[in-house]
Amino acid sequence: MPSETIETLTIPMFRCDLPKAETQLGSVDDVVARFRAEIDGHPCAQFIGVFDHYRHTRGLPDGEIAPEILAAKNVVFCFGMALPEAAALATRPRSIGIAELADRFVIVFLEPPMPLANATMERWIRALSSPP
Repeated sequence: MPSETIETLTIPMFRCDLPKAETQLGSVDDVVARFRAEIDGHPCAQFIGVFDHYRHTRGLPDGEIAPEILAAKNVVFCFGMALPEAAALATRPRSIGIAELADRFVIVFLEPPMPLANATMERWIRALSSPP
């Protein structure tokens, strides 16, 4: 039986609004491909999959998607450099969410308690900015 002590933890979220005019990437799939290349090239990261959140939600009988969202996918992966305690499993595996809007991409992830992982994901996202 579970312990009577339940603790609620809060983890901050990283969000980047990337105007399409500031990147050479034209679609969610382009952004997913860039993250996939970063994950595949990282010595500790392991790619798990891509979840098409838009398709999933659109397929639900009562699924609702904000009208400005044109596409939405999550890139799922894990750094797996350490497992210091059982609570670390709550932030694993990692996921970077990408929503495509008409004029920009909204890229989000829950900030992990591992500074190296957080800095790496932020670097990957910042590297998406390059004018066409």
